[in-house]
Amino acid sequence: MTDSRIRTMHPDDRATVIQLLGESNPWKTLGFTVNDWSRIFCPTPQGRDCYVAELDGQVAGVAIVKQKFLLGDYLELLAVAEWVRHKGVGSRLLKHIEQLVFERTKNLFACVSDFNESARAFYKKHGYQEIGPMPNFLIPDSAEILLRKTAGPARASK
Repeated sequence: MTDSRIRTMHPDDRATVIQLLGESNPWKTLGFTVNDWSRIFCPTPQGRDCYVAELDGQVAGVAIVKQKFLLGDYLELLAVAEWVRHKGVGSRLLKHIEQLVFERTKNLFACVSDFNESARAFYKKHGYQEIGPMPNFLIPDSAEILLRKTAGPARASK
């Protein structure tokens, strides 16, 4: 990587983020269309923390975090552009999110599609535990698997 950074998403990133998501899996397999992403990013998801990873001045990844989910936060979306996969952008973006989240809470949750073996391996490599499947959650005959990474129990011992 040459010049890279992670920053808060701006409304003018919208078109690039929609294109990135519209062109990539697992989102296409899950049935998400450009129209779906256009509704979600209008101009950014409301009530969420949104970040982009840039590489050489181009948006290369996106992450959305919902605060206050199951005694932690929830990583609703983590996506990296096809042209930059396997170059460490996803790992850097995830690490950035984790640093922010673990400053305020003990748990970070995410979901991954059961058919998305590369994402499952990615999260496992980064210390996430598979909690359990939610069958037929987004599409028939597939499950979303709830993941958790923790910095410890939500409550201190007595």
